[in-house]
Amino acid sequence: MRLYAVTDRGWTGRQSLYEQVECALKGGATCVQLREKELDEAHFAREAAELRELCHRYGVPFIVNDNVELALWCGADGVHVGQKDMEAAQVRRRIGPDRILGVTAKTVEQALRAEAAGADYLGTGAMFGSATKKDAVPLSKEMLRQICGAVSIPVVAIGGICRENIMELAGSGAAGVAVVSGIFAAADIEAECRLLRELSEKMSGAEG
Repeated sequence: MRLYAVTDRGWTGRQSLYEQVECALKGGATCVQLREKELDEAHFAREAAELRELCHRYGVPFIVNDNVELALWCGADGVHVGQKDMEAAQVRRRIGPDRILGVTAKTVEQALRAEAAGADYLGTGAMFGSATKKDAVPLSKEMLRQICGAVSIPVVAIGGICRENIMELAGSGAAGVAVVSGIFAAADIEAECRLLRELSEKMSGAEG
């Protein structure tokens, strides 16, 4: 969970998404989530299978966003769901005990409910707004700290996180950061991931 790369094909062009993800893995991404809002099911499925194989070659967990059935079909290591997606307890029953379940939580109540339902980690934000979700409401650092303190599972901060602001989360209790444009919009994704991984290690190790 230290450096959790969340895909966004809006930044593809010079490189394919596959090439971008491989650069992120080479740079030290510790987890990859495939998030696709526009692709049709057939293309999504093919892409998921290819990226799962790539991530496994690097020994990194591969997570599918929202789509529980596709995650099962392609053999993903886990699935991440939001508060408006399938209920966490239902997802856990569907994917079984061995796959990773991530749940978005923006309040202590949501965090506790997700943990009780079988979540393995929480995604919390948006910490600094979001380039990918225009309606994302910024979450205070105090709320992040409260959520981290309320649960025993890892909490990953997300939302506009980049090299310039990641250390502002030091002392929050977050286990790591999930990064979208901070990785995939970078001119040199591999080098950016190396830096973000180093900063995330420092951020998560800092005392409150």
